[in-house]
Amino acid sequence: MLVIRSALFNLCFMILTPLFSLLVILFRPFGFSASWLWARMWSQTIFMLLRLLCGIRIVIEGKEHLPDHACVVVAKHQSAAETVAMPILVPPYTWVLKRELFNIPFFGWALALLGTIGIRRGSPREAIKQVMQDGSAMLNQGRWVVIFPEGTRSSVGTTGNYQPGGAILAQKAKAGILPLAHNAGALWPKRGFIKKPGTITFRFLPYIPAEEVSSIKRSELMTQLEADIEAATRQLGG
Repeated sequence: MLVIRSALFNLCFMILTPLFSLLVILFRPFGFSASWLWARMWSQTIFMLLRLLCGIRIVIEGKEHLPDHACVVVAKHQSAAETVAMPILVPPYTWVLKRELFNIPFFGWALALLGTIGIRRGSPREAIKQVMQDGSAMLNQGRWVVIFPEGTRSSVGTTGNYQPGGAILAQKAKAGILPLAHNAGALWPKRGFIKKPGTITFRFLPYIPAEEVSSIKRSELMTQLEADIEAATRQLGG
């Protein structure tokens, strides 16, 4: 039964994602907000199906830590679930993702039209420069910036190589940092077909104000972020 329910969800996901992506594209001429409405609706629809078909519900903890202004979200990366959930977790934002994702029909095109920062991971210096330039512009426009510092998804119980792009951007743009931990990989594993029933908990950790971000050494900031995010992730079972 678990296999059948997972298969049905995966089929719905494959059908609905291009459909909602097309709506994002078609509504983009009417402004960012018009497109963002469909992106958020996609996220809500997918998680509704996850609950109905796979028995997966979500809980969001630490919402009191969200600031009332744009900041840099530094998030754990274990699963596709956190990318799907992001539109219902934080205000309108831009992602920092690998540029190759823009080549995915409809979904990748929608990402590009929403102003996603697509970097070439083979050129770290160029990637950092682009994140600084485009990320700062988005923050100045009031758009949040979401970064997965590990770059790629890590397995449950493991830690990827945390890259300093989010910290560098926050310091250069004089922005705060909001860390995010979760256990999504335990129920929706990376490259995993089976979706296991249970609760995915997204936990926002205490916000680090811009003043504190600017005053601390980058290496110390990265050490703090990695330690806090990984500790919370393990506590959640991720």
